[in-house]
Amino acid sequence: MNKSFEWFENNVIYKVPGNFPGAGRRVYPGFLQHTGFVAMNPDRHASSHYDYFKDLIKGDDASTEAHRKFYDEYNAVLDMDADYYLETIKTVFQDYSLVNGTWNVKNTQGKNELVRPQDISTTAMLTVEGELDDISGSGQTAAAHGLCSNIKPANRQHLEVVGAGHYGIFSGRRWRETVYPALVKFILAHNDLGTKKRAAPKTTAKTAVKATPKATPKAASKLAVKPTANRAVKAVAKKAPARQK
Repeated sequence: MNKSFEWFENNVIYKVPGNFPGAGRRVYPGFLQHTGFVAMNPDRHASSHYDYFKDLIKGDDASTEAHRKFYDEYNAVLDMDADYYLETIKTVFQDYSLVNGTWNVKNTQGKNELVRPQDISTTAMLTVEGELDDISGSGQTAAAHGLCSNIKPANRQHLEVVGAGHYGIFSGRRWRETVYPALVKFILAHNDLGTKKRAAPKTTAKTAVKATPKATPKAASKLAVKPTANRAVKAVAKKAPARQK
């Protein structure tokens, strides 16, 4: 990005107006995100709306409904918290912190800890890209394989979806027909990765009898009068208040 951090903070961050929930909160507005999405492919969107108009004239209900459903989702863009947006701009697109190995995050104890993708080794990894994605460019997702270098080749896979854009890899026909089936297959193939399969000891009627102590009054009394149990009872008795008559 050829703009400074201050440019983003001063030009794309706004406060929620007073007549909306969250009034005064700093956000990156949804309308700016939506405008940016459309501006990247104005010709494609114009063509899509023109086709929608022609389908309305022809009475092609299936095509018009598909168009409506797509744009109902595509146009539903929420405001983004300003701090989150600005931190993403700086960490990901300006400092390249993950790639350079300089990204620190707070751990559960509140201390800074370096993010080390190379330490990931006991999981599988599937990355997905759209051939026509103009937001996450070609190769940007596949680069994760180079960062997570200790995952075995047999446990990694990259999928490029032909004809799909940024939105199409997780919504619509290509998601249903290409991405989702591949995702399910990958998860099932690596479902038990990292788990230790321990063979349970064989239990027979004879061993079950030996393992189960006989429930006799004598055995029960021995279990009840262990020294540790006696000490616990005496300690509780000392602390308990005397009964009132």
